[in-house]
Amino acid sequence: MNKWKSLLKADPTDWLLETDNPSVRYFTLTDMLERLENDPDVNRAKEQIMETGIVPKILAKQKNEGYWGSPENFYIRSKYKGTVWQLIILAELGADGNDERISKTCEFILKNSQDHMSGGFSYLNAAAGGGDHNKVLPCLTGNMVWSLIRFGYLEDFRVQRGINWIVTYQRFDDGIREAPKGWPYDGREKCWGKHTCHMGVVKALKALAEIPPNKRSRDVKSTIEKGVEYILEHHIHKRSHTLSQVSKPSWLQFGFPLMWNTDALEILGILTKLGYRDKQMQEAVDLVISKQDDQSKWKLESTFNGRFQVNIEQKGKPSKWITLNALRVLKRYFG
Repeated sequence: MNKWKSLLKADPTDWLLETDNPSVRYFTLTDMLERLENDPDVNRAKEQIMETGIVPKILAKQKNEGYWGSPENFYIRSKYKGTVWQLIILAELGADGNDERISKTCEFILKNSQDHMSGGFSYLNAAAGGGDHNKVLPCLTGNMVWSLIRFGYLEDFRVQRGINWIVTYQRFDDGIREAPKGWPYDGREKCWGKHTCHMGVVKALKALAEIPPNKRSRDVKSTIEKGVEYILEHHIHKRSHTLSQVSKPSWLQFGFPLMWNTDALEILGILTKLGYRDKQMQEAVDLVISKQDDQSKWKLESTFNGRFQVNIEQKGKPSKWITLNALRVLKRYFG
């Protein structure tokens, strides 16, 4: 029991419980200290997420219709200030899905980004309404499905269609001879090609991992297994055909929030949430352990600060979010 705590140089719990970051405080109480939702401290921390800190600052910039900036620039023309990106950030921060402002944003995304033909999510809207059928992206679909589930939309038929898109179209090709043909693969070399985009796989797994185990269909479970096998073949962050090489050095620099991108810590977080503890994860786990300082705090090494609506933490400084995510991984992996 609590073997993971022996890997720490100090106990950062009190730091994570400070009231300046109510989101981290809430998740520390629930995920690390295993306090129940009806606990008074948990309830108060959840309320404070909507009252103080980053969430109310982001919502203060929201238009009445639920979007940020202009409605048509919800993704690509306003990275990372558009509506899609705010939905991801608010979901990461644990914003309340019952809040009317959050509901408006969810409905805006479902109306303007979701492809009504397939259920996937597009980076442009179509003239006839909904997302452009030919602009659907796997990483965006995973991120939107994950965010919407976090906000309580799991049973909504539109999110179920998004889940079905993932299990139907998401591929896990690892250097095949010929790239797949047909929609949605044509013209998407970076997303599919002969080697599936790592980020698309990760965001798809992230979305499916958010579905409670007792609500995962057979197809969802099968897709999770295929995705995990793909990730494990890469030892989290390596080139599967040359395991001595890192796929992308940036994946060793931990960031928050990651948006379309990923890193070794996020991937470990998804796999351990799914219950995996595999020797092929060990090198990445060792990397996480090695990055703590003498106070068992982890730094924010990668960030899109300056491009967000509101900056989140400081690059190069101890990060409560990275520390929380590292502790989550260690707790799940070592028990």
